[in-house]
Amino acid sequence: MKKSLFARHRRLLGVVSLCLALSAAAGWYWQSSEATVAPPSDASARMLAELQQSTDAWTAQRRDLSTLVGDMRDGRIASAALSDDAVYVSTHDGQRYWLADQSGRIGEMVLRDYASGGHALFPVALFDTSGEAPWYHALLKQWPLFLLLLLGGGFVAWKLRPQQALKQSTGVRFADVIGAGEAKLALQDVTAYLRDPAAFATLGARPPKGVLLTGEPGTGKTQLAKALASECDAHFIQVTGSDFSSMYFGVGIHKVKSLFRTARKHAPCIIFIDEIDGIGRRGEQSRASDAEGNRIVNQFLTELDGFAADSGVLVLGATNFPNSLDPALVREGRFDRSIAVGLPSLAEREQLFRLYAGKITAADDVDHAQMARNSVGLTPAAIAYIVNHAALLAARSGEAQVRMNHFADALETCRIGEQPVGMSMLSEVERTRIAVHESGHAIVAAALNCGRVEKVTILPRGQALGVTLVTPVEDKRLHLESELRARIQMLLGGRVAEQLHFHEVSSGAGQDLHEASKLALSMVGALGMGPKGSLLSLQAVRDAHLDSDPREALEAADQLLLQLNAECTALLQQLRPALEQLSARLLEEETVAGEEVVAIVTPLLSGLPAHVSPIAVRPRHLERVAFDGHDPLFDLVETDEEDDSERRPGMV
Repeated sequence: MKKSLFARHRRLLGVVSLCLALSAAAGWYWQSSEATVAPPSDASARMLAELQQSTDAWTAQRRDLSTLVGDMRDGRIASAALSDDAVYVSTHDGQRYWLADQSGRIGEMVLRDYASGGHALFPVALFDTSGEAPWYHALLKQWPLFLLLLLGGGFVAWKLRPQQALKQSTGVRFADVIGAGEAKLALQDVTAYLRDPAAFATLGARPPKGVLLTGEPGTGKTQLAKALASECDAHFIQVTGSDFSSMYFGVGIHKVKSLFRTARKHAPCIIFIDEIDGIGRRGEQSRASDAEGNRIVNQFLTELDGFAADSGVLVLGATNFPNSLDPALVREGRFDRSIAVGLPSLAEREQLFRLYAGKITAADDVDHAQMARNSVGLTPAAIAYIVNHAALLAARSGEAQVRMNHFADALETCRIGEQPVGMSMLSEVERTRIAVHESGHAIVAAALNCGRVEKVTILPRGQALGVTLVTPVEDKRLHLESELRARIQMLLGGRVAEQLHFHEVSSGAGQDLHEASKLALSMVGALGMGPKGSLLSLQAVRDAHLDSDPREALEAADQLLLQLNAECTALLQQLRPALEQLSARLLEEETVAGEEVVAIVTPLLSGLPAHVSPIAVRPRHLERVAFDGHDPLFDLVETDEEDDSERRPGMV
């Protein structure tokens, strides 16, 4: 939920309100101090006191010079007051009036008559003059302007400082961070340096100046940084890469300097820059904003180079896109180490489920081990979401405890989305087509052993009209070419099933073709798994800044897709009875468990030839090829979305 303007700036508004209140009180005090005088004893003093309180009694009656001269000759004036621009007169009969005197001639005339007379004509006093006022009296009248200048200066100073939060203790230790065991081991020497930087300097060893944490979102990079600060008993400053951006030229440079100045002052200190890729990388200065971004990166480089061996300051950066950082920033001597924070293992996922389940009212029937087995490839943040969503589901149904079925529903929601509400009913023809499509995905996945088939349903979930949920059976970072080919065949299985059953395809396979094409292009252009046996990497061609024609790679990827589509067609033709049986079960039950899918497919696999069923000859050895980038087998969830032009009214 987006916070309101008051909630986001409540501290600043509180300071401004306090300043306004103090200024108003000071102004009231000055005015009251000037207006409040002791009861006078003579006529002129009484008149001055009344004038300081209000001049309305005199300004209501304006007279000319002849009236003043006549009153002076007849002796009717009781007292008079001279100001810079007016003369105020009070008579013996209680009349009060005033005369304008911008030039000061009337006041000179009154004083001249005083000097020429032998005795005092009437009491005369000076009113509203600055002759005896202190030097700051005129400045006090301009207090609203000075208040605005003070508030403006404070606001600029507040904007110039980076949004940093200096903490002496984060309250998180390495023991509290479940998972990321490799990252914690890699940070041990960093911990030793921050505890005793002088020992490194004595031996002549150069401690690391910066450490870069990389990994998928939600893997716990921020928690690791906080735990490192606690383990080292160091101060902790947390900022983000976007905190250094500003619409004003030079403000970002000042924020960088202020950040490192604060860190050196509170050494030992850890500067944690989350989403450090927000700082960007240097490039051509085609715009003024580009020049400012380059200056910010240059200042970071200067600050990192200025560290002494025993300064006790460490810069810890976290990013999901390490390739977006400037190469000079992550070179050796600046960010000395790059630590990859991986996904949790099976045992770590079980610990995470137990940790988060301990914070809610969970029932005794919750099987944490099974939840860990079914959550391969999920991050700690996703596991926390699953547990919290399970509690929400239990509260929605009015349960007193969170049971295992709530956890299972929450896991499915995390993988395949929420169940839509208010959708219009599907026709029988559409239900049949969706059932055939999902049956094709499930049968190919079970036959080629693409993973564990959890369930197949023709009930809409998220934006999908039907879902086949297939989860990995183990944590894997390397994948065989046969596994990737089986993955593409599973993606094409729904479309092929429609072609076999209806002799026509639908728009529901659009997302499947999208995913299959991405995987085929990766196999052809990056992994050397194309049908022509080409080993050239297109990424290397782009890195070398060479012009290349992508048509050859596109043709090879299309040829690979056509080849795998033919293999998938041959497989489903052999398993046609299973396709018809599973489609009928889906139309009847709407949801079929994965065990029933395997039971339908297994009896038909024994009679298939080896070239049709790759599962029969797939080797299970460790000779696997590395796959750089997002793991295509982690999210084995088949969703069938219609195109925007074919989307039904009311669908999410």
